[in-house]
Amino acid sequence: MFTAGAESLLRQAREIQDEELKKFCCRVCKLLQEEDLGPDAVDALQRLFLIVSATKYSRKLEKTCVDLLQTTLCSPTCPEQLQLLCAAILRERSPSDSLSLSCDHVQNTRQLSLVASVLLAQGDRKQEVRSVGQRVCKVLESRQPEGPSLRHLLPVVTKVVGLAPGTLHEDQANLLNKRLVDWLRYASVQQGVAHSSGGFFSTPRGRQPGPVTEVDGAVATDFFTVLSTGQHFTEDQWLNVQAFSMLRAWLLHSGPDGPGTPDADDKSELEGSTLSVLSAASTASRLLSPQERLREKAFEYCQRLIEQSNRRALRKGDSDLQKACLVEAVLVLDVLCRQDPSFLYRTLSCLKALQVRLCGDPACVRALLPVAQFFLTHGEAAAVDSEAVYQHLFTRVPAELFHSPMLAFEFVQFCRDNLPLFGRSLGILKLSFPNLFKFLAWHSPPLTSEFVALLPSLVDAGTAVEMLHALLDLPCLTAALDLQLRCLSAHRSSPATSERPLWDASLRTPGCLEGFRDLRFQGLFQHLLRAQASGTTERLAPLHQLLQPMASCARVVQCAEAVPTLLQVFFSAVTQFANGALTNQLVLLLLERSNSLYQVPQYEARVHRVLSSQFLVLCKLHPSLVVELAKELLEFVGSGSGICGPGSMLTAVVWAIGEYLSVSWDRRCTVEQINKFFEGLEALLFEVTQSRPSAALPKCPPQVITVLMTTLTKLASRSQDLIPRVSLFLSKMRTLAQSPATSSLHCEEDAGAVRTRATELLNLLKMPSVAQFVLTPSAEVSEPRYHRDTNTALPLALRTVSRLAEREAGLLPG
Repeated sequence: MFTAGAESLLRQAREIQDEELKKFCCRVCKLLQEEDLGPDAVDALQRLFLIVSATKYSRKLEKTCVDLLQTTLCSPTCPEQLQLLCAAILRERSPSDSLSLSCDHVQNTRQLSLVASVLLAQGDRKQEVRSVGQRVCKVLESRQPEGPSLRHLLPVVTKVVGLAPGTLHEDQANLLNKRLVDWLRYASVQQGVAHSSGGFFSTPRGRQPGPVTEVDGAVATDFFTVLSTGQHFTEDQWLNVQAFSMLRAWLLHSGPDGPGTPDADDKSELEGSTLSVLSAASTASRLLSPQERLREKAFEYCQRLIEQSNRRALRKGDSDLQKACLVEAVLVLDVLCRQDPSFLYRTLSCLKALQVRLCGDPACVRALLPVAQFFLTHGEAAAVDSEAVYQHLFTRVPAELFHSPMLAFEFVQFCRDNLPLFGRSLGILKLSFPNLFKFLAWHSPPLTSEFVALLPSLVDAGTAVEMLHALLDLPCLTAALDLQLRCLSAHRSSPATSERPLWDASLRTPGCLEGFRDLRFQGLFQHLLRAQASGTTERLAPLHQLLQPMASCARVVQCAEAVPTLLQVFFSAVTQFANGALTNQLVLLLLERSNSLYQVPQYEARVHRVLSSQFLVLCKLHPSLVVELAKELLEFVGSGSGICGPGSMLTAVVWAIGEYLSVSWDRRCTVEQINKFFEGLEALLFEVTQSRPSAALPKCPPQVITVLMTTLTKLASRSQDLIPRVSLFLSKMRTLAQSPATSSLHCEEDAGAVRTRATELLNLLKMPSVAQFVLTPSAEVSEPRYHRDTNTALPLALRTVSRLAEREAGLLPG
């Protein structure tokens, strides 16, 4: 992030001890007390600023030093560079109890803005915000609109009304409204005069300045705006730019009741009222209040900016400025229409034409977001069908511009902020989740928290299964997007050498690129890169294999790290509305996908931990699924898939079978089903304990063995004909855990855990009725009193079994 030299300076600044800092402050004090504040003072203040800003915690400065910094800042003869440094150092120490600054007697507007910045950084512990606001308003009252340097105060006003909207009195707000009207609408249309160098050839008879021009070079025929261009600018033109930059914040906070919008009832009456339109058209400007007049001029200013944004700029910098001003103009119009609905009908025709133009210009796509925001806010009141805007926004934009980081963040923020306003269009947003996931796949670190908030609103019963597939395939989508960019770049003319590629240039993937173009994989890639939910799913295992060389790409790895968090959010949302049918679908998906994941380093283990825990949550919500999906669960257990890893799906499935395959949970459960599951689990346990570890069958974790033994015991307690078989098997397991051969495969602790569990289960099976009561408890046993009260049935039963088992010395572990 920083160069080696910058890192070295920061390290030195952070490592300075308090004693060294105290000595350096003494040196700064001596320099600030000199009459001639020269380069040495500048250098010392720069170093002091680096020291106080390089750490997160506040550095302690000597009181003498702080007082001299304040004195230097307020000195009318002090050079501006030194004042800037003093203000920056004092801001870094905020909030501070040793500050004695006041802006009451500061006359110079530049100096006043610096003092105000320090005071506002203190918070409002001593009503600093109000005192700054009052002082700035007094200065504005005492100067003419064309006076120099007033632009230094406008950012201060914006900050004041943002921190405390009710700070200014009504007459002060009216004064600023009048000033803003003058600066916005009546700035000079002639260019400023260049400052004379005072040289030998300078002459007062120099060429007169010409008119300002438009961004396309044409002479401006209307009033000056921020998009007007020229060689030099006058003071009122600079004030025009400043006024527009603060306009939206001022409109939002300058109303008499804080953020100024009409009451909901008044607004609903005004919107849709023809009388309000006629009234607005017939009212003369001179009859408007200062605030209404400002709104009128702000509307004209925004209309002119929209017209100017349609011109072809001669310079790239002007083109970028056009887009930024277009966004701000639409946002200001949105505020105006919320505050005064009579502007709505005057704005609609303009924005409809703008929307058509923006949809055809990919370079201006970021400006389409505030237009969509406007239609979301006002479309219903104006009876405007804005579905075409959303269709374009959610289909083409993410598919073509997913790689733009700023657009990605603004797009997802737009979706988050406007969820309550989507109404009927929320269906379009939900169906567009595959496109939104492209932003997430490409920018997963910065956008994960945004999608954590957005995801619950995107998922519903119709898209849950498809969305879960998409989340599990998110790293694969990242790799596919990388290939898509490479192919598009190859089809275009060679980019400029200075243009940085959007993909990982260090990763060479010729085989993957050929596969991306191969017709055999076209259908799978099209499904993975689809724009909207299709209602279907595809097995992407061939793509996982094809894209395996890209699994180590940094962007793919980062995306894979975000998936477990998103899966947790997904299941938290789904469990709020999932019925039995949807739960069964999701469980089948978990069983299938646990064995079919893109092999990114550590991805499978992390995802398995989430899937296994969520499988148990779904079983708890709908216990009958174990009976309903008996065939599929038996097939999964028989395959022995995912047998490695402590958080495997197999462990969760085996535990759920033992817990919920019971008549107490589902009356449809039969003895035949219990016997089938018993035989399948018995065969699996025999396989994992009797086979030698190999590459094909790695060492089985003790957690899987103990869960298998416990589940077999539970099933035997429900079908007591199985008790002799499981007792014999448990005796063998206990003996096996003590053998030297097992000790070479498992550590002593693991072998001890298996031995202890086998002994405990054997003890329980000595009394089948008690075993059934303990291993298959009724619903009442889950109540806390059965575990807290020693006189209740469950603790009593366990104590009885323990005492009886202790008499059988041969059953004690030895």
